[in-house]
Amino acid sequence: MSIPPRVLNRLACLAALAAALALPAKAQAPQVPADPDAALVEELVVVGRLPGPAWWRVSDGDTTVYVLGVPSLAPKRMEWDRAIFENRLNGANAVVLPFTNIRAKTSGLLGSGLNLLRLRSGGPFENRLDPATRSRFVAVRERLGYPAKHYPTANPLAAGVQLASDYREKSNLTTTDPAKLVELLARQKGVPVVEKTYDIGPLLGAIIRTSPQVGRICFDEVLAQAEAGPGVTLQAARAWAAGNVPGALENERTYERCLAMVPGGRAFDERMKADTAAAIATQLKTPGHAIVLVPLRPLLAQGGVLDRLRTQGLQVKTPAGDQQAS
Repeated sequence: MSIPPRVLNRLACLAALAAALALPAKAQAPQVPADPDAALVEELVVVGRLPGPAWWRVSDGDTTVYVLGVPSLAPKRMEWDRAIFENRLNGANAVVLPFTNIRAKTSGLLGSGLNLLRLRSGGPFENRLDPATRSRFVAVRERLGYPAKHYPTANPLAAGVQLASDYREKSNLTTTDPAKLVELLARQKGVPVVEKTYDIGPLLGAIIRTSPQVGRICFDEVLAQAEAGPGVTLQAARAWAAGNVPGALENERTYERCLAMVPGGRAFDERMKADTAAAIATQLKTPGHAIVLVPLRPLLAQGGVLDRLRTQGLQVKTPAGDQQAS
C-alpha cells in the first residue's frame, strides 16, 4: 500500500497529539485553547545587525552554540545570505536540525495504513458541509486542481490536514527549508548532523477519536489560509532572510494553532521544546562551537527554548548585539 509521506506524517502527528491527552467519554464540547507560542519574550525579538538571517548565541564559558531561528513555513529553495552560516559551519562540533521530524517506522506502516483507510471513507467531504462553506471549499480545491473524490473522508480533521498539504504543495511552500539545505552543506563539510524523529505512526488511529468540533475548527482555519494564498508567508520569508525577526514572525500559523487545538497538543509541544533545550545544553558540554536550528516561535516564546535555557542560568545573546560572524 502506498501512503503519501507528507500526508502520513501530518496525520500521524495529529494522532499522537490526540492520544497524548485523550478526552473522557463524557467530555463537554471543546474550548479553543490559547496558542502556546502566542506570547513572546519581547527582548529576544529584535532585528539582526549582521547580514542574512538572525542568530542567537547561547554560551557557558568555553562553548558557544549559534542558534538560527528558522521559519516553520517558507518558499521552497528560497534564497538567503549563507556567508555567516558557512563561516560558522567551519570547525563546528555539530549541526542540530529542528526537532520537527514526524514519521511512522516501517514496522508500524501496516497499522497506519489500515487506520488511514478508515479515515479515507465516508466522502466526498464536501457533501457534509453547509452550502456556504461547501462553495468556498469547492472553489479552493478546484483552484488547486483536485476533484471532490480527492477528499474521501467524513473526518473534518483529516480533510483539513489533507487540504493544508495540498495548498502548501501547490503554492511551493515547505516546512523543510532551509533545514534541508543546511543538512546538505553540513554533510558536505563532514560536520556531524543531529536530528530527532518522533515515531508516532502506530497512533494514527487516534485521529478518528478527535472530536468533530475540534476537527471542524482546524478545517476552517486551513480553508481560510488556502483562500488567502501565500502572500503573508512570502513576505515573512523575505523578512527572515533580512534578519528582521518581527517581520518574520508575521508568518501564518494556521497549522500550528490547529495542532494546539487537538487534545494533547500542548503536551507534545512541551516535549519538543524540552528536547530542543536539552540538545542545546548537550552541545555546551563540548568545548568549541555548534549550530542549532529551531523554529522561530518555539524559540522565542515565553516558556520556549531560549526562555528555558535562560532560567537554567545560561547566557543568551540576541542578534541585536551580534557584531561578529564567528
